[in-house]
Amino acid sequence: MAKQVAPRGLISLISKRLAILIPVFALLFSFGILQTSLSRTPSGWPYQAWITPNFSYSFNPQERFAEFEGEKIPVPSQVILSLNKQVKNTQVLGEVAGEEKWIEVDISEQKLIAHEGDKTFLESLVSTGLPGTPTPLGEFRVWYKTKSQKMSGGEGRSYYYLPNVPYIMFFENENVSGYKGYSLHGTYWHDDFGNRRSHGCVNLPTSIAEQLYYWISPTLSEGKNITRATDDNPGTRIVIHE
Repeated sequence: MAKQVAPRGLISLISKRLAILIPVFALLFSFGILQTSLSRTPSGWPYQAWITPNFSYSFNPQERFAEFEGEKIPVPSQVILSLNKQVKNTQVLGEVAGEEKWIEVDISEQKLIAHEGDKTFLESLVSTGLPGTPTPLGEFRVWYKTKSQKMSGGEGRSYYYLPNVPYIMFFENENVSGYKGYSLHGTYWHDDFGNRRSHGCVNLPTSIAEQLYYWISPTLSEGKNITRATDDNPGTRIVIHE
């Protein structure tokens, strides 16, 4: 016959077991919360180790209409053709550049200049952020590039739905975290370059964005459409000023 445990003895036994198990569960729970918190926290982690799922590559040649400022806008066939073509990468990972490449964005002039040492690679009018959604000022680094992505957001008149946004180059610094999504990118939904029109990004003509995408670092691996900066493959410097 099994030994009977008195109610008081049973309560004592359960209390002892719980006294052992509760700290164990608390430790596991705390560790799980800590890991989740750290994985979502930009500061204190290695360079962009906390990349979010929203930074990805997406291209749908069948999706041919966008919405911007209350209007339905066709995605130009030139953009689709540009994104569809395969470009052989001329950069070699780890090569020593003869001159430093860097990007200058002049907010007051609404102009971008791509420098290579004392030479100019290209120059173009751009559209930076409106007063309510300004483009941040400072010195940044490109941390992530994707050949195409869908962007959407805003409300009411400010709502936008933009499939197949071409040649996106996200940038960040120690004060402006990469997860905020500021970038240089091609723009097909307006051609008002030279005036502020964006929600904070630097809008470029698509042909200019394409050239920059393959010119700046981080370098793309052959056949890839996305890349992330690392210590061995750092991003190009971007200086944004008034």
